Amino acid sequence: MTNQATGPACTRCSAPAVVHWTRRLTDDEFSAFVALEQARRDLETALADPQNPPPDFGPLPAEADNVRSVYGCADHAVSLEAASLVHEKTCTAPPCDCAPEPAPEPAPEPDPAPLPPGWTDA
Repeated sequence: MTNQATGPACTRCSAPAVVHWTRRLTDDEFSAFVALEQARRDLETALADPQNPPPDFGPLPAEADNVRSVYGCADHAVSLEAASLVHEKTCTAPPCDCAPEPAPEPAPEPDPAPLPPGWTDA
C-alpha cells in the first residue's frame, strides 16, 4: 500500500506543498474575477422578483482585497517571514525575487475600562 500525499502541489514542480503564501492577482486574473462577479450579479438581478427592490450588491471587488495562494514544496519553499506577507502579482514560484508588501500595523491596544469608584490603579 502506498501512502499518497493529498492536498496542494508545489506551483513550480507539482511535488506535495509544505508551505504557501499569497500574492496579488495578475491583471488578467483580476479582470476574469470581476467579469465572473458581474455575470453573477447580472443573473441574480435578472432572476429577482420585480415586485421587490432590486438586489444591492455594493461595489465590485477591488484589487487590493483579493489574493491567490502560491504553494511551495520543501525544495521551493520561502521563509516563514516571507510566507506571512502578501507578494506582488508577478510572484508565482520560488525563487521569490519580489518585494512583498509590508506587514500591516498591529491594531492599537484598547484603552482599559475605567476602574469602579473607590478602586485604585496601584
